[in-house]
Amino acid sequence: MTSRTIRARDRPVFGVDVQSGDVRGDDPSYALVILDPVDDDDPDAPDAEGPLARVTRDVVSLRKLRRLIDDREPLYVATDNAYELAPDKNALVGFLRSLPDGTRLVQVTGAERPEPLSRVASRHGIPYGKKPMEEAEAAARLAAANVGHEVTAFTDETTVKVSRGRSTGKGGWSQDRYTRRIHGNVRKRTRQVQSKLEEANLEFDREVTEKYGGYANAVFTVEARPEDIPVSNSRAGDVRVEVERERRDGIEYEPLVKRRDRVIVGIDPGTTTAAAVVGLDGTVHALYSSRTADTAEVTEWVIEQGRPILVAADVEPMPETVEKFRRSFDAAGWRPTTDLPVDEKLHRTREASYGNDHERDALAAALYAYDAHEDQFERITEKTPPRLDREEVIAGVVAGGASVEAVIEDLREDPDGGEEAGGKHPKDPTEPERTEEEETIRRLRDRVDRLESHAESLEADLAERDDRIEELEADLEEAKREERIEARSRRIVSRLERETDRLERERDEARETVAELEGKVETLKELWRLDHSNFDDVAEGRGLVSVKPVEQFTLDALDAADEAYGLVAGDVVYLRDASGAGRRTAERLAGTDPRAVIRDGNLSEVADRVLFDGGIPVVPADDVPVREVDELAVAEEAALEAAIDDWESRAERRRRDERAERLDRIISEHRAGTRLETEE
Repeated sequence: MTSRTIRARDRPVFGVDVQSGDVRGDDPSYALVILDPVDDDDPDAPDAEGPLARVTRDVVSLRKLRRLIDDREPLYVATDNAYELAPDKNALVGFLRSLPDGTRLVQVTGAERPEPLSRVASRHGIPYGKKPMEEAEAAARLAAANVGHEVTAFTDETTVKVSRGRSTGKGGWSQDRYTRRIHGNVRKRTRQVQSKLEEANLEFDREVTEKYGGYANAVFTVEARPEDIPVSNSRAGDVRVEVERERRDGIEYEPLVKRRDRVIVGIDPGTTTAAAVVGLDGTVHALYSSRTADTAEVTEWVIEQGRPILVAADVEPMPETVEKFRRSFDAAGWRPTTDLPVDEKLHRTREASYGNDHERDALAAALYAYDAHEDQFERITEKTPPRLDREEVIAGVVAGGASVEAVIEDLREDPDGGEEAGGKHPKDPTEPERTEEEETIRRLRDRVDRLESHAESLEADLAERDDRIEELEADLEEAKREERIEARSRRIVSRLERETDRLERERDEARETVAELEGKVETLKELWRLDHSNFDDVAEGRGLVSVKPVEQFTLDALDAADEAYGLVAGDVVYLRDASGAGRRTAERLAGTDPRAVIRDGNLSEVADRVLFDGGIPVVPADDVPVREVDELAVAEEAALEAAIDDWESRAERRRRDERAERLDRIISEHRAGTRLETEE
């Protein structure tokens, strides 16, 4: 076990894994492991397989599992995949709604992109085996150690509705008295509910519908979960009380505890600031980007993810903004020897999911920083004693610049972190033995004293900086005044200089354009001089079409081809290597509106989608052979036309299939929404 040990609880923890069958089929069975808390001080407690939990194992049906959950009301129901308990999202929402108040479904392998259970168990020192019962136990022990994400379809807001439990009907004078009594009872029960919410210090909003004699209904929107609300579902006589959590738009995953591990942070500054957090094992923890966030917001987000020991950039030299982040975290810095190329960043981040290029660049910086220090981390781990926190040792070596031996010695002597020292100060043997609570209080008081002393020092530094800022602001105002005076005299001269520079640039660009066009004219003249007798197709009257080759499907190669002989609408473009293109590259080619694209190799899914949406035929080189003479490339007109006709046929079928798929999806979503409204 790691430092995240299983803590004694008043409620059990369930671990679940599919034993046989499938939740989408009939009668799946589950391996169930129940961890019950054990009081170590109780001499009558039965033997447990761990120091803090009694383990019960069983194989149960889904129905029995639900019944056990209702009876035992466990703290967590843990699994490596939430969809092992429900076939789809709607069924999963129903399963979550059926859980008792205070019971949470936990996916211990992560959020939307879960890791293998074996890797998570190994990282946290949990025994793991491939059998369903062993996986269920590993999931239970991980959840008991607060590892994993809660699967939730509801917000932390709860609606409490007080309404009539009977129909008022219609009638005469006696019926009016009956209606007035019901509405009066609803109002009375509403006041009782409001009183309980106020006594529990809960925040809430109330909306009531007043009717003859009292209330027809009252709705409380409470900022709390149902288990924290002193009101439950009930129906007594004239009044009904319903408690229901507010539904989210979809399924969300919330970590059981905030991550405070040692981490590596990549920063990509600019108009859009992006950050990426990577663990010391190379695992991607989180990504962030914003066009409006300032440095303080980004810093706060990073602090929520962990404690940085490395801050990395993807360019050389390190930008000043990234350097400020590094200093604020008192971390070591990493930067490449030269700016990281885009293709290398794409390759390094190929297995990660990111939202934009800025997040990709930040993640690439963090991952390359991890690669550069991976061997060092392994060497430090090998030298670290088992009872010391290896992350603290790594932080001391990498961020603190000390040797492994020095850091280990400091941690052994540190009363807050030294395991071998027992975490205690040396004591006078004449002093009475302190209890564990007293020792904890003493350590906390020492820490408070150190922090208060540090805070006073920081306040003194802050006062000095404030004085210095006032001096600099006065100097700045004087400098601005002098600058304004001088600027008036320079304004006309500067304007004329800018106009002159603009005209000179336009003249130089015009000369370059003329030279480029002259070169192209000479090239075309040379092409006309080619000996057409070398091409049998011309003699046979079948005809040829000019093809413009591009070495690779990249932005640089497209720019080079455009500069060499121009890419214009109606061209036939030959991609010698069609692989590896992204959206921007495909959009760049589609923007030239070519007649057709002959590819050698396979397109990426993104590039294929962009060219297909643009209506640009993409044909394989095997169907349209391309012959090249120096810089001239030609292909058979008939073969090209046939390939384009074949592409048009396949494109039409593809469009029909996509339309049918979209229609099926819309119908399915409509049916699901209708079914959900019917159930509600």
